[in-house]
Amino acid sequence: MMHWKKIIVLLSCLVLSLVALQSWAHPLPETAGDQTAQPSERNLASMVKEYVEAAPDRAKELLADIQQRPDATVESISKILQQPRQYETQPVGAQPRRPIRVRGEGAEYALYVPPSYSPEKPMALILCLHGAGFTGEAYLDRWIPRLGEKYILACPSVTMGSWWTRFGEDLALTVLDEVQTQYHIDPDRIFLTGMSNGGIGTWIIGMHYADRFAGIAPMASGIDDVLFPFVENLAHTPVYVIHGAADRVMPVQLSRDLVKEMERRGIPYQYQEHTWTHPHAGGHFFPKQALPELITWFDSQQRKPLPRTISLVRDATHLTPFSWVRIDMTDQIAAFTENLIDSRDEFITGGVYAKLHAQVTDSNKFEVSTNRIRRYTLFLNQDLVDFSKPVIVETNGKVSYEGMVEPRIDTLLQEVRHRSDSHTLFPVKLTIDVPSSDIVKEK
Repeated sequence: MMHWKKIIVLLSCLVLSLVALQSWAHPLPETAGDQTAQPSERNLASMVKEYVEAAPDRAKELLADIQQRPDATVESISKILQQPRQYETQPVGAQPRRPIRVRGEGAEYALYVPPSYSPEKPMALILCLHGAGFTGEAYLDRWIPRLGEKYILACPSVTMGSWWTRFGEDLALTVLDEVQTQYHIDPDRIFLTGMSNGGIGTWIIGMHYADRFAGIAPMASGIDDVLFPFVENLAHTPVYVIHGAADRVMPVQLSRDLVKEMERRGIPYQYQEHTWTHPHAGGHFFPKQALPELITWFDSQQRKPLPRTISLVRDATHLTPFSWVRIDMTDQIAAFTENLIDSRDEFITGGVYAKLHAQVTDSNKFEVSTNRIRRYTLFLNQDLVDFSKPVIVETNGKVSYEGMVEPRIDTLLQEVRHRSDSHTLFPVKLTIDVPSSDIVKEK
């Protein structure tokens, strides 16, 4: 008869064997920890990099996790954000029909990347807008033979070159963001240009987002004079205008009037009025003879990301950050439609816009004048202020803020996401309410 201790051992072995067999047949699910490290175990750098590109819900979770970490400070995160990014190898050469989605709709853009491109070295970018009857792909053939090896060229396509529409505007900016994400682009060497309808888009998009460009070059185009006040936004963004004297499609007087407006407002510009004609287009074309001078001009331009003075004009549909300022709330002002100014209401025809002028006048002191503005925000960093000292803000001649400001992790990271720019960081935002009695309205 078997001893009871041997029976217990044999039964134990049998049970363990059955458990092992069941586990083999029905393995337990892997835990999240088996696939990815828990937030407390993850590297801070990987969390920050994921946050910048994550979907909104995931970004919210990551921000909360990052803020709980003892090693997360404004300084440590700033260093992570400013580390050279590692770009993957991407296709070079002509890529005539790259798909992209804008507002849930499919669109296309053409791209040319010089064979000499290297992910380790930043390269300048030209964003080019075509005219009516053309596509971005058609513009590749016009530019590539004349461009050389110094620039990446991106040419989006929109129906009939309707770049004054909000869809056209969003398409141009979405293409810009995608190319910057995939290729190593120098953020201070991005240019916007366009011909005919594309020139109209260059004026309009360039004025609204002047802080993103090192220069704009509208060709054979013009804009309605009710949009002239937005030229003020180009104070730190040089303009190169090309127009044919014999242009019968868009008369040269359109550019001449804009040149006068830029002179009046002190906007830096260069104007080339040519006399060449084309057998089919007359004077309404971009002559190849003019391109070398334009490229030479591009070569000499560099964006100023943090100017000491900013002049900003906004309609109600473009209340977005502009360098280190943002208009947040206004009186009733002009509001553009999906097709810009097709409504022609009294606010648009009257040029009723919000206007702000901000200047760093002394160490940690800002003087701001506003027109039809109820609230605005200043975005600050160590290049604009000394965080160890109080900040003074005067609005319309009165002190509206005096005190210390505190750099914050959430502000730093949120601004990087909103701006898609990790080169110029803003860890502080200071929002100022303008008292009703101080709101200035131009007559």
